[in-house]
Amino acid sequence: MNVAVALVPDFALIALGLLLSRWFAPGVWQGIDRLSYHVLYPALIFHAAAARPVAAADVFLLGLGTTAVLGTGLVLGLTTRRLRPGSALDFGARLQNTYRFNTALGFVVVGVLPASATSVMAILVGCAIPLANVFAVIGLTRGQSMSVGRLLREVVTNPFLIASLAGLVVALSNRGLPVMVEAFGARLAGAALPLVLLSIGAALAGARLWPVDRQAVAIHAIRLLVLPFAVWAVAMAFDLRGVAIATLLLFAALPTATAAHVLAARYGADRAAVALLVTQSSLLGLVTLPGWAMVAVGLAG
Repeated sequence: MNVAVALVPDFALIALGLLLSRWFAPGVWQGIDRLSYHVLYPALIFHAAAARPVAAADVFLLGLGTTAVLGTGLVLGLTTRRLRPGSALDFGARLQNTYRFNTALGFVVVGVLPASATSVMAILVGCAIPLANVFAVIGLTRGQSMSVGRLLREVVTNPFLIASLAGLVVALSNRGLPVMVEAFGARLAGAALPLVLLSIGAALAGARLWPVDRQAVAIHAIRLLVLPFAVWAVAMAFDLRGVAIATLLLFAALPTATAAHVLAARYGADRAAVALLVTQSSLLGLVTLPGWAMVAVGLAG
């Protein structure tokens, strides 16, 4: 399947969301985002993770892969601290954009790979969500007093985390869901991507893309170029092929997530700077992601 053709309908939904943003008040999109965050997207993650039985060894190996990708993004991101003055809190907020990932686009672009890649992506997301949240909360609370108990609550109450872990439990049990439960979950999951893609488009309305400072350039390069290239280089060095490594490459190539902006606002960081980074990453990702998808198709064989 041609990668560009496979992505056209989804990018068309993003463009439609951008167009519709002129006719719907911001509150409408905020409501869609809340519905997606608390109900629809967790249903999608759960449904994808539970859809096929998985082996514990697969979860362990894919977990190592996600840890390597996110950890590399974090370490490289820390080197950009000197490129822009600001508080530790504001830097922690911007730093998220080197290791957070756009889950919605991940489940979109994985469609260019064989069907089993969706389950692999769900496992990657399930393994990465808790780690990304730990990184983010620690980075945003430096210098603030926060108990270990509160930190744990911040992580374990994430609905994406709960859904992904629940889906993994079902998949590891090798027992399918009851037919009615499966059908209900499938309906919810099916509604998630279209609404999320429309909302992504609406979020781009009136976006101010410039100026791009040196730190922003470095962050985008790490997120969109260096991380997927590192996965590809490892695959070439060790002659790795198949759906798993191809899906990991796509995961590494995803642009950052709007969750970075949400957490920045929650902890009192510079929301405008983070929103600008998120918007730039999303738009740049529309250019870089199809290219990496072609590379991934080659790796999948």
